[in-house]
Amino acid sequence: MSQSTTRLGARQIDLADWRWVLGALRARFDTGSFAAGAEFVAAAGRICDAAGPHPEVDLRARHIRLALRSDDLGGVTEREVRLAERLSALASEQGLDPRPDRLQELELALDTPASEAVRPFWAAVLGGGEAGGEILDPAGRLPPLWFQATDSTAPDRQRFHLDVTVPPEVADRRIAAAVAAGGRVVDESRAPAFVVVADPDGNKACICTELGRE
Repeated sequence: MSQSTTRLGARQIDLADWRWVLGALRARFDTGSFAAGAEFVAAAGRICDAAGPHPEVDLRARHIRLALRSDDLGGVTEREVRLAERLSALASEQGLDPRPDRLQELELALDTPASEAVRPFWAAVLGGGEAGGEILDPAGRLPPLWFQATDSTAPDRQRFHLDVTVPPEVADRRIAAAVAAGGRVVDESRAPAFVVVADPDGNKACICTELGRE
């Protein structure tokens, strides 16, 4: 099997500017201006048209976010790694500032004992499609919604919680900040994959990384 068709694991990737977050290589570059970001996108487009694949691009006034994945394989291969290196070189040439410390992705999780029954409802409400048991927004504007099995049917149970996935080197700082803000660590038995934290009122969230999920 060729390198371009072999899915890589999170621990196999070591890039200065990019991090594996939620199944994709992701990068953020501070541009300083919208024009500088647009210039980078135009140059990156020429590289990607020639080499492929094409990244997801989110261009803002003073920064740009990129995501690379192999849609066919549902992961990352050497092809995406090589393209990420070329895009980093381009960003450096154009004076863009890499900010992997500011990468994060949000998922919504619904704890339910009846995911099969409720999933069509949430697909209809969110206008999304089902893929791998999740509800995904075709336009990529809404966070994915996934369904976590639970045996609890208590009416006062917490039903929704947030999953925030960050680079591994950011996770400990994020957890410490949550605790400093009045929260507490509820469960760290699955770290570094995720750590459950709760606010002063007991509402839970998960700080996640891609490590420990293999």
